[in-house]
Amino acid sequence: MKKQYAVIGLGRFGSSLAKELISLDYEVLGIDRDEEIVNEMSQQLTHTVSADATDEEVLRSLGIRNFDCVVVAIGDDIQASILAAILLKDLGVKMVVAKALSELHGKVLKKIGVDRIIFPERDMGIRVAHQLVSPNLLDYIELSKDYTIAEMAVSPRICGKTLKQLDTRAKYGCSVVAINKRSGIIIAPTAEDTVEDKDVLVVIGTNDQIEHFEHAVGSK
Repeated sequence: MKKQYAVIGLGRFGSSLAKELISLDYEVLGIDRDEEIVNEMSQQLTHTVSADATDEEVLRSLGIRNFDCVVVAIGDDIQASILAAILLKDLGVKMVVAKALSELHGKVLKKIGVDRIIFPERDMGIRVAHQLVSPNLLDYIELSKDYTIAEMAVSPRICGKTLKQLDTRAKYGCSVVAINKRSGIIIAPTAEDTVEDKDVLVVIGTNDQIEHFEHAVGSK
């Protein structure tokens, strides 16, 4: 069954995140107070609704606790952001992600139990979308329209294997250009280098190649 995401706040960050999740073939409910924005996004998302996310009854009526992940991407209303996050946690949403407007806002969100805090000036919506749907993907930067460099955690499935055994270029088309180990980073690793638990792979390739590799070797 496809994962379902809800995005509260369809400003620049929220809408880019929501649209990228749709492009990755996930179902997305978009929520915003502004009816005009909701109407604009209605053709691009699975569902959209004009609603006040600080109203507990409204969130209940939307079945918000049934979503796999809810992103609070409310623009510049810190109070609304915090209230919405508190309600989502109280209602039992599995994973709550929230946009922070400042370091202090981020600290408050952390105190109330938000699972992941995003600083939009550092984290573009597109990058966050890829990180949400791929648990082993730690960072994701588009170098161009087609090429991407990604940081990927080593999953139990590939732990202990050499790069020769992984053979990423032949199997998936992408290349491991560095391995970040606890002892330091290995730039341009050789075929005999082994990937271990807690290592982070730096992989370059097309978006499709990296997605293929991540799905193939990701933890299950």
